Amino acid sequence: MTPEDRKLLEAHIKEIAKILSKNTPPEKIETFEGIETSVRDQVLEHVSPQITFFLSQKRREQNLGASER
Repeated sequence: MTPEDRKLLEAHIKEIAKILSKNTPPEKIETFEGIETSVRDQVLEHVSPQITFFLSQKRREQNLGASER
C-alpha cells in the first residue's frame, strides 16, 4: 500500500469510527470486552457487506472485460 493510500485509509477509518461510535449505546463501550464486541458486531453488520459487495462488483467487471477479449 502506498503512503498516500495508507493516509487516505486512515482518514476514512476515523470517519467510520465516528459514525459507528455515535450509533453505539454508551453502556456498550464501558469495558474493553464491550468495545471489542460492539466494533465486531458493527463491522460485520455494516462494513463487511459493503466491502464484499464492492469487491464482487469489481470481480464481475473484470470477468466481463476478460470475456470481451
